[in-house]
Amino acid sequence: MTTFPFEVPFDVVLANLDEHVSAVFSCLESEFLVLPKGTGFIDYSVFEAGYEALKKATKEFVDLAPDTLLSALREDAISLLVLRTILGFTPPEWAYVASQRTGVEIPQGFVRSLDRGIRLQPRRPLPTSGVGVGRISALVETASQLLSEGAPKIDADKLHRLDKADTKAGLDSLRASAELGIPYGMLLYERFLG
Repeated sequence: MTTFPFEVPFDVVLANLDEHVSAVFSCLESEFLVLPKGTGFIDYSVFEAGYEALKKATKEFVDLAPDTLLSALREDAISLLVLRTILGFTPPEWAYVASQRTGVEIPQGFVRSLDRGIRLQPRRPLPTSGVGVGRISALVETASQLLSEGAPKIDADKLHRLDKADTKAGLDSLRASAELGIPYGMLLYERFLG
């Protein structure tokens, strides 16, 4: 019968340390291989539809001008999550970078609520009026700039967040990822899931 360390005096644990460590490890379980599919979970088919809508609106990632992106996102909100996933940012990271680049204040609460709202209703159009419109425009403008620029050169002992196969060389990398036969929508979905 297995004896756990909390069932015996400390000197017994010390005398049989390996046995007690094994007892503890034998009953540990992890669920990191299983993801919960709670409220707001986005299935691949929904994500892929947003990817295809974004790809079509941008003429296969040729035109990533802010107006082009905004037009696509207003039609299909899930495309905003696809755009964020291409960047490889969390909602707060995107808000921070966009605030820094545009000077538009984008509170963490706003971008988290926006992301959650899209997860709950992924096919609804984005709002076209209100304070959020300017914030969404700043997010999109920043995405357009970052994806066009690609990863900047940095010190060899560091890695830039845009130094990925699909964003490293700007629009050329993005287009190549979409055109070269890799299931780019699926790759993005895997990135989206984390």
